[in-house]
Amino acid sequence: MIVIPEQRLVESPYIEWVGYGYTVADGLEMRPAEYNWHLIFTRQEGILRTLVVGALEVAKPLSYLAGAETLWIRFKVGTYMTHLPATATLNREITLPEGSGNNFWLKDKVWEIPSFENADTFVEHLVRAGALTNDPLIEAALGDKLEDTSERTIRYRFQHSTGLRQNYIRQIKRAERAVELLHQGNSILHTAHELGYADQPHLTRSLKRLLGYTPRELVASTSQAELFTFQPG
Repeated sequence: MIVIPEQRLVESPYIEWVGYGYTVADGLEMRPAEYNWHLIFTRQEGILRTLVVGALEVAKPLSYLAGAETLWIRFKVGTYMTHLPATATLNREITLPEGSGNNFWLKDKVWEIPSFENADTFVEHLVRAGALTNDPLIEAALGDKLEDTSERTIRYRFQHSTGLRQNYIRQIKRAERAVELLHQGNSILHTAHELGYADQPHLTRSLKRLLGYTPRELVASTSQAELFTFQPG
């Protein structure tokens, strides 16, 4: 079980949320597909690890051990590291080199591990140092607010900034919306029709692939809804 005693949204063009938590037991759960990536700082038995956890194309099992204290920074879609392309982190977890003490290496520089309280300030420093940036075209395109931009340019920018195709991100968003509708009491058939799935089996295949659960499994277990409201990478 992962216990998350603190979570906060941040007024930042780069960060979606910051969370802090710890594991009270060994466990295994499904990590759903997602288009966001994370910086994760975890300490267990005195050992510190700093991870870049990339976007994920399909759901996969996530195992964890008891006694880990973890800080998550989840970045908004379109935010990326200038020295590490999104395609290089897609479906991967990359461990960053340790520095001395409470430090780690990123883009040829030593950084101090942030805290839950100053994570947004830490990210601002990354931006000022040129290690992190954001492509505003991504959110504009996903919000259907782009004009006079070629499809080729959009494809390249999505690939560079997110590692994913625009349509694939929309598929993940649709699956997340399906979870919301199901837990609001909508039937599986109504949810499939409402969101434009070809039929109920199409919805089932999509949710199983992207979220790791079928619609019936999601309806049967209210607790599963929590996996998609605050899901550490």
